[in-house]
Amino acid sequence: MEFSVVRPRELTDADLDAWRTFHGADPALNHPFLAPEFTLLVGDVRPAARVAVVYDDARRPVGFFPFERRALGLGKPIGSGVSDFQGLVHAPGVAWDPVELLRACGLHLWQFDHLAAGQDPFVTGSAGAVRRAASPVIGLEDGYDAYLARLRRRSPRFLRSLGTKERRLSRDAGDVRFVFDESAPQVLETLMRWKSAQYRARGRVDQFARPWVVALLRELRRTRSAGCTGTLSVLYAGGRPVACHFGPRSGRVLSCWFPAYDTDFAACSPGILLHLKIVEAAAAQGLSLYDLGKGAERYKDSLKTGELPLFEGWVSCGSAPAALRRLQADAAHGARRAVAGSPVLRGAALRMLRVAGQLTEMSRRMAHSSTTPVSP
Repeated sequence: MEFSVVRPRELTDADLDAWRTFHGADPALNHPFLAPEFTLLVGDVRPAARVAVVYDDARRPVGFFPFERRALGLGKPIGSGVSDFQGLVHAPGVAWDPVELLRACGLHLWQFDHLAAGQDPFVTGSAGAVRRAASPVIGLEDGYDAYLARLRRRSPRFLRSLGTKERRLSRDAGDVRFVFDESAPQVLETLMRWKSAQYRARGRVDQFARPWVVALLRELRRTRSAGCTGTLSVLYAGGRPVACHFGPRSGRVLSCWFPAYDTDFAACSPGILLHLKIVEAAAAQGLSLYDLGKGAERYKDSLKTGELPLFEGWVSCGSAPAALRRLQADAAHGARRAVAGSPVLRGAALRMLRVAGQLTEMSRRMAHSSTTPVSP
């Protein structure tokens, strides 16, 4: 095989057509984060974004590997930190040598945390370490009514309580209305403001403090293609948004990416109400999967019908710098596994993050108030 590494916008029309063909033909690859449109948009806001084009002996493109190049030969998935599905998009039956690929990309090591199933060369390669993971999903192949019936059989009390909460929301705030694909740009700004506050309150990294993430979402909202369409879904009550979600969708999958709600209405569970309405609309649109994303949140366990297999880990080319990067990766992953595997440690870590978030938010508000001029 031969390789060519280019910036995303340097891909030719023929390259993009081939990528779209591979992406649309294989259900295992037909995820919006693997669409060329997502890579193109990330490339506009991330200077380190690259794509390795894989060619066969006839110099025809048979695979596309989007990645980001970091210092000292460390590779990350395209859009690392916000990309929930990763891998090499390829023609049917294509196999590749991961070491040869990494060397062509100028990488010593490639780390991933949402590797798609079916990427066997990355998973079974000797120069690497891989762990199984999973993303909760809602299967929609049989339609929304079938899903609702399944949910009712499994959790009748849960479903009844949601009906009660929706009636309460309507009574307290006004008529409830849902829009699957909202075009108003100010609603996306509202969502990012809510989500930013949520990150800070929980002591997590505020994704929207990163200008490139904000720019990516604004551009993705305007993107309309078969492989990747930015979808802003909103639950309104009395004419005001009470819950929002923004995520990309392909012809088959809608990815749950950034959900948030107005905490003034937390007692009515507007976020879960929104998810159910999204599921109904997605089924009506002909989508077959609502990917809820990795995470142990309780609402995902309540709503899911199954799990999408993923992989976490790294693959290296076996060089000395790769060994150093591997030791760093192993230490970080070992610490995360220890916390995740212990309910006591996990609970303590979550409490520490919440306290840290509260202290950070308090400091931010104090700093803001000290710089705000007092009216005479």
